[in-house]
Amino acid sequence: MNILEVFGKNLRNYKLKRGISQEKFAELCALHRTYISDIERGQRSISLGNIQKITDALEIETYRLFLENDNDKN
Repeated sequence: MNILEVFGKNLRNYKLKRGISQEKFAELCALHRTYISDIERGQRSISLGNIQKITDALEIETYRLFLENDNDKN
């Protein structure tokens, strides 16, 4: 799995674990919903600034979104 897919899968899992809709999550991050959708599907590269916005909204440490087998997401 490539890094974009790992990041997107982890983002989706953390978001769902917290019961946050994609639209609400986009608002929390101050990003567009379709941008979040593209990231979750591994279709979009992402800047460091936006990674920080996402991890702040999820209230997790940044590295967790890059772990291919992150046990905390289940």
